[in-house]
Amino acid sequence: MDAPVPATPAAQDPAAPDALATPAPATPAPGALDRRDFLRMAGVGAGALLATGCVTAGAATGGGAFSAVPPGQGIPRRAARDRGIGHVVVIGAGAWGAWTAYHLRQQGARVTLIDAYGAANSRATSGDETRGIRSSYGDRAAGTLWTPWARTAIARWKAFDEEWGPRFHTRFFYTTGDVILRTAQEPFLTKTVELWQANGVPHEVLTGDEVRKRWPVIKADDITTAIYEPDAGVARARASTQAIAAIAQDLGARLVIGRVTPGAIANGRMDGVTLADGTVVRGDAYLFACGPWLRKLFPYLTPRMRVPIGVACYFGTPVGDQRFTAGNLPSWNFPGVTGWPVLPTDARGFRVRGTLAAASPAPGSPRPPQPPADPAQQDPDTSSRWATQNVIDGSRRVLEVRFPALAAMPLLETRACHYESSINGNFIIDHVPDTTNAWIAGVGQAEGFKFAPVVSEYVAQRVLGDPGDPALRTAFALPTAQYGGD
Repeated sequence: MDAPVPATPAAQDPAAPDALATPAPATPAPGALDRRDFLRMAGVGAGALLATGCVTAGAATGGGAFSAVPPGQGIPRRAARDRGIGHVVVIGAGAWGAWTAYHLRQQGARVTLIDAYGAANSRATSGDETRGIRSSYGDRAAGTLWTPWARTAIARWKAFDEEWGPRFHTRFFYTTGDVILRTAQEPFLTKTVELWQANGVPHEVLTGDEVRKRWPVIKADDITTAIYEPDAGVARARASTQAIAAIAQDLGARLVIGRVTPGAIANGRMDGVTLADGTVVRGDAYLFACGPWLRKLFPYLTPRMRVPIGVACYFGTPVGDQRFTAGNLPSWNFPGVTGWPVLPTDARGFRVRGTLAAASPAPGSPRPPQPPADPAQQDPDTSSRWATQNVIDGSRRVLEVRFPALAAMPLLETRACHYESSINGNFIIDHVPDTTNAWIAGVGQAEGFKFAPVVSEYVAQRVLGDPGDPALRTAFALPTAQYGGD
């Protein structure tokens, strides 16, 4: 990608006709991918896509169909040109941004996709290696909405793997099943089962004896109950995000690597975004889907959202022992700790997210001093992604207590990323205040990645001018409440 060169006014604006291709017609041009073809395309390994920069139209052929209920039912999918929006500038090439760029291109919008570091870079929330895809949301206020959307997302993740995995000898999604294990019944389990029943989700309610018989590698002596979602799974996060960004480019989106500053707002409209070299990129609409960087672009979000860092540890498994590999063990959840088996494609390791605390000190013993919070750790540009020894030790204690066969296995790697959470516990999909042509989409509540194939379609429809369901508009509105003390 050549860097923009300030020269003539047309060169200063990559949206100008001489700098970008003319807007696509409402119907796909020859060689463009329709929805069915894309879902096969997305099974291509990210490395193969990025090595060539595109996938030929001839590769996107074959039979098969995809059916899943789209979000925001009742929103018409009119072409972008019918709505007066020819060019959309998307800031952020993570999962939400890249998927939305794809949907916008499908509806005929011209798209410029801008990212400071590149799709699924190591600073990005989408930059971890794997993500669990499940629909167990009995602990979430938004569970009534999230459960059916997660089920649609699971269907979409599976569809492209079924079509493209065998042909390209790779896959992005593994059906592992997901089991939530508890020592006693609790409201989270009860509410999740209620949501599953209301949405027709296949599931099982298991006793402790059934858990121990089915998965003997889990030390579950104290477990009395569990719930199991057999068709949940794990996605390869970094690889799939890079692939989707590449597919969006193959459809005609332009990717620019650079940092942006939002433009001035006048008469209810944002006027461009400015790159660090002074280049102004103008469009008819702007979408900011840049995860933890939202607070840096829009400081008024700082008291409304937080960006904690989560760390995942990947441990080795015994040589030749397949008990800890996808297909033989589900993803799992104990209070405060989640993880899943090794995915054969990457073999990153056995993933543990969360820790168990060390034994409490003897009564009267002084507690070790806690270091003060480091402001640099709240900035996604400056935060260190190196796991502390305390986190590593706490994750190893999970193995000692729940997976003793892995207790002495080596640590292979760690991954860390910022998660975004809003004060109301829901996504934000709303206008930038005082604008009608600029949008904020994000704050995934540590769950946003899995929804990307679904929520991005809704985002694209909103950006293109369709208001959609009033209840969803309310649910995803910019929160007005603030965290105390922020």
